[in-house]
Amino acid sequence: MKKTASLLAVMLLAGMTFQPSDGYAKNSISDIDQQIQQLESKAASAKQEQKKAAANKKEAQHYKNKTNAYLKVVLEQINVVSDELASVSLQIENTEEDLRTTKKDLQAAEDRIVAREKLLESRVRLMYTDGAVSYLDVLLSSTSFTDFLTRADSLKTIVDQDQHLLDEHKADKQLVVEKKADLDRQYAEAKSLYSQKQQRKSQLNEKEKEKQVLLASYDAKIEQSEELTAEQEAVLMQIAGKRSALLQEKNKLREQQAAAAAKARAEAAARAKAAAKAPTRISTGGSDETYSSGSGIFARPVSGGRISSPFGPRVHPITGEVGKMHNGVDFAVPVGTSVHAASGGIVIMAEWYSGYGYTVIIDHGGGLWSLYGHLREGGIKVSKGDTVNKGDLIAESGNTGNSTGPHLHFEVRDNGTAVNPMNYL
Repeated sequence: MKKTASLLAVMLLAGMTFQPSDGYAKNSISDIDQQIQQLESKAASAKQEQKKAAANKKEAQHYKNKTNAYLKVVLEQINVVSDELASVSLQIENTEEDLRTTKKDLQAAEDRIVAREKLLESRVRLMYTDGAVSYLDVLLSSTSFTDFLTRADSLKTIVDQDQHLLDEHKADKQLVVEKKADLDRQYAEAKSLYSQKQQRKSQLNEKEKEKQVLLASYDAKIEQSEELTAEQEAVLMQIAGKRSALLQEKNKLREQQAAAAAKARAEAAARAKAAAKAPTRISTGGSDETYSSGSGIFARPVSGGRISSPFGPRVHPITGEVGKMHNGVDFAVPVGTSVHAASGGIVIMAEWYSGYGYTVIIDHGGGLWSLYGHLREGGIKVSKGDTVNKGDLIAESGNTGNSTGPHLHFEVRDNGTAVNPMNYL
């Protein structure tokens, strides 16, 4: 449920982020390329997030497997300790039973001791009441040798019995003490061992809980990584759809530009043909202060300004070379005169360009370029990659590069070949 809600949120967000453009007319190829570049950047970020999520999932799975293996060992140890606890518990029960039996034996021994003590006490009392008679007196009072031997044998029997009673009395007491001490020791050892086993089992139980918590955290990380992967997959799908739409839009614009370029070439050819039939006349232009475009598909790049050097072969003003091809048209204007884009397009150069000095070149699509040379240092108003519209201010005229005086050099190139700009103005 959580994953479904998360994916739905991503889809809605992606839909809001990648809404289609309002129309083809509002986007230029440069705009589309920028949007595609942004989409590719977002796609790269999404893929990077996917890789990161996959790495996190792999790491979490690794530690989960490792923790599972360790948990298995802990559970096995818990089983072993549980068996040992059962064995020690049985040992304690047996020892307690032995203690109960020994208690009975002790009671019997104590009863025997009491009986012997009574017997010894009675003999002592008898000796006290009858008077103390030594064993020597008994022997010396014999009436004959046979009587002497009989009395000696009887005395020996009495002495042996007394000694036996004393030995048994002493042995019973020692047995009671030793057996009780041994059982107490066994009982204490069993209790201590049981306590140790219980402590060990408690430690293992804590480890089991700890590992279970770790497993839960790894499962959460794996689920989170899977959700992130699915989210980024949804984003990539949205990006792919938008990129496809932009490419279609770009292709349509290229077709439109190609058609416009073909139309411009046809019109330029027609104007060139008409100009060839008409008498040659070079207009010096006016000195209007406001900018105005010409009647062709390209606008004049500057307001007013006479044409100081037309398109075609000429004597090179610097080298003096005769018949040197002049690839553009020079408009004689003061330094700092505003220079405008002849048509909409993408700026592909805005920097120093060899003998042209500071130069701006605009790609109008369909293979048509326009070039603006000898611009003032610091007078370029656009940058490479900018999109401009027809009539936009792009620079200020100057006198940089191979130039003999302030003017704007204006070229039109068709698939790289210089053509007469006047056929497009």
